[in-house]
Amino acid sequence: MMAASAAQAQSLLRDSSHFQWYVIPLLLLVLYAYGEQAAERRWSVVLAGLAFWLMDWINEIWNGLLFHFSGFAPAWGTPGSSAYVILIGLNIEISFMFAIMGLFAVRLLPRDRSLTLFGINNRWLLACVNSVLCVIVELWLNHIGALTWEWRGWNAGAPLLIWLIGYMPFFVVAYWVHDMASHRRQIAVVASLAGIVAAGLGVFAGGLGWI
Repeated sequence: MMAASAAQAQSLLRDSSHFQWYVIPLLLLVLYAYGEQAAERRWSVVLAGLAFWLMDWINEIWNGLLFHFSGFAPAWGTPGSSAYVILIGLNIEISFMFAIMGLFAVRLLPRDRSLTLFGINNRWLLACVNSVLCVIVELWLNHIGALTWEWRGWNAGAPLLIWLIGYMPFFVVAYWVHDMASHRRQIAVVASLAGIVAAGLGVFAGGLGWI
């Protein structure tokens, strides 16, 4: 049986009648943020930010598939007000947020990759701490009903998977891409992630209509 929150989110899916003009300045802010990094020739930051953003798309695709095959609910849903719901757990506002968050996450990184804080490599420590902070924000969003969780093991009482799967991979991959010595290798990884996302959306959304 489909959860009520999932049915509500599904009813909003890709309905352009909810468009709001604030989407345009949000898009310009994202373009400005990336443009600023590109102008300073911080290509590692730009590519790491894109990797972070693409990792969220990969999560959103499997979340949509979970809803399709279970017929019950996605791991997370966005049934609330939005200018455009792209996938059942992803709206346009969230997508823009993750695009900016990726830049912010890598700009926090110390220059020294081997620096340890409290005996832990700074990359791993920041990935863990930032993921915890993101989960705290999600707990609040769930509390006010903007983000819904219906599955046992993925909810406010059991946030471990949200931390481990929902956020840690984003930061780990972004930091990994950022620290690569070769721009060519960074581009190859980001292009591979983009290919996975494009294929997933093309097949599961465009072709099969599952998500």
